[in-house]
Amino acid sequence: MSVKYLAIRALFEALWLSRLPGLIRALSSSRGVIFTLHRVLPEEPADFSPNAILQVQPAFLEYVIERVRDIGLDIVSLDEALDRLAAPHAGRRFVVLTFDDAYRDNLRHALPILRRHEAPFTLYVPTALVDGVGELWWQAIEDIIGRQEAIAMTSGGETDYVDTRTTTEKRAAFDTLYWQMRRMPEAERVQLVRSFAHAYGYDLDKQCRDLIMDWQELRLFAGEPLCTIGAHTVHHYELAKLPIEQASSEMAQSADILLAQFGQKPTHFSYPLGGPLSAGPREFELARELGFKSAVTTRPGGLYGRHAKSPHSLPRVSLNGYFQSRRYVDVFATGAIFSAMGKLTG
Repeated sequence: MSVKYLAIRALFEALWLSRLPGLIRALSSSRGVIFTLHRVLPEEPADFSPNAILQVQPAFLEYVIERVRDIGLDIVSLDEALDRLAAPHAGRRFVVLTFDDAYRDNLRHALPILRRHEAPFTLYVPTALVDGVGELWWQAIEDIIGRQEAIAMTSGGETDYVDTRTTTEKRAAFDTLYWQMRRMPEAERVQLVRSFAHAYGYDLDKQCRDLIMDWQELRLFAGEPLCTIGAHTVHHYELAKLPIEQASSEMAQSADILLAQFGQKPTHFSYPLGGPLSAGPREFELARELGFKSAVTTRPGGLYGRHAKSPHSLPRVSLNGYFQSRRYVDVFATGAIFSAMGKLTG
């Protein structure tokens, strides 16, 4: 675990021991929190699993639902959350559950829990991934590095061979390659991950089909009355890297495809990756112009009355796979803590 996450864990421990989250919730003007989730898997991650940050275990998800209700928070849909934010007087505080990317494990492991607890949720769908033709590149580079003892890394026209025998070496290689790809224009990143996967016999299309629901499965998921389907672009590109016309097309086409599949056009949107490098004022304005009622980032923070006037840049709190301790749930549910953290790190 990185120094950053060790520091966050120490902060969470201190907050839990102090019992401050309950007091902060009572005194704060934060009205609610939107939780970000991705994968729900019963297995413990391997020692080298940099993407374990994106997965929680079913038992933890179930405890989160039970605990937030125990401390007096409602679990509501996004539409209900927007209505509560727009209300002149703060009512009961709330939590919104959101899942990004349409992973198949959501159908297998999350949906039964959500149904059992009658917990509404939103699923944000990148349509090319459901078609089975997208790249879950962050998982692909983990998988490739995980099974290799050395990899070739190309940058600036030069190729270096990097040892990946140990977990430490694998993590260093992953971090280097991940951030190389994050800094690239999307077309170059797609070309690099495709060539990298080809060099090591890794089938990106099969990976996508294995990990993401197909349209038949997604139709079962979307048919659940508790579910709200949201748009998440076509190709899961970082929109801030794209020309404005392409960014707008990625957003609009994803909504149109979901309309064609389900007969209802989504009114909520999630920016892929969602941080400052991936979405900013230009993208927030595009979401507004395209008619979405809301759009969520991955910037940390709670929801306040002011967000009713800026619903296209909503913050979220990640249910981080590195922090699956029951005693941290009270911290996760306290939006004001993450608003303060966002100001310190932003």
